[in-house]
Amino acid sequence: MSRYRIDRLASTFGARISGIDLSRPLENSLSAAIVNDLLEHRVLVIRDQTLSHEDHIRVSRLFGEPEVHIQDQYTVPGFPQIVTISNIHRNGAPIGLYDGDNEQEWHTDLSFRPAMSAVSLLYSVIAPEEGGETRFADTTAAYDDLSAELRARVDGCEAVHSMVHLFERQAADNPAKVPLTEVQRAQVPDVVHPLVREHPQTGRQSLLLGDMIIRGIVGLDQAESAGLLDQLHEHVTSEEYVYSHRWAAGDLVIWDNRATMHTASPCDHTRHQRLLYRTTVM
Repeated sequence: MSRYRIDRLASTFGARISGIDLSRPLENSLSAAIVNDLLEHRVLVIRDQTLSHEDHIRVSRLFGEPEVHIQDQYTVPGFPQIVTISNIHRNGAPIGLYDGDNEQEWHTDLSFRPAMSAVSLLYSVIAPEEGGETRFADTTAAYDDLSAELRARVDGCEAVHSMVHLFERQAADNPAKVPLTEVQRAQVPDVVHPLVREHPQTGRQSLLLGDMIIRGIVGLDQAESAGLLDQLHEHVTSEEYVYSHRWAAGDLVIWDNRATMHTASPCDHTRHQRLLYRTTVM
């Protein structure tokens, strides 16, 4: 099989792959090429796929072993590594994670874990006609472009990532949000991560942010911490560092959590349904 075609998506990152069928096992050379292209481009979009849950797991394992998701009420039966992402409600309750019509939160997947996530793979089954885009921010290029003064200020800083804090913030905005159980809360104690991290494979530096999951920066008071985080978020999410993906059924989007962050966009669940499945490799 010849190598697939790859085309750039945005000014600093992202690429679209075409001419490949991921429902079939890949030759070793193609598997290696996809891994290398993700390291280079940070986000890969592969359209027109027809993937079973088994296919999804197999493709995920190109990058490592998929994580078993903490909220097992949203995982696919028989596939605890696959979490449902949806705004569909049945019997008055959401069937998946991120059900809110206006639920937006810039984040890196599983940053509440001590061991950081590496790669996420999100596969679309039902795509809305309007809304529901996923926006990605290039935290690597954004770090490269920091002023010398701001770079000196953030290098060496650490921030507290808290799943409990995230759910408290989300519940304040969305009373229908299903809270963490006491068992789940005990499984996710707060963790500390650097604001700037080095990619273990590329060696490049990037910012590790999250507009709702971070309690604050270690050693700074609340006001100073919030001011610095707001400044960094405004910079990283400026237009030149953002790619917005408009979903179609059959899209598989793969992103490097060590070099990007992302957020959903509003989608009116009373008019437009969305259903996706996600794996995250640690």
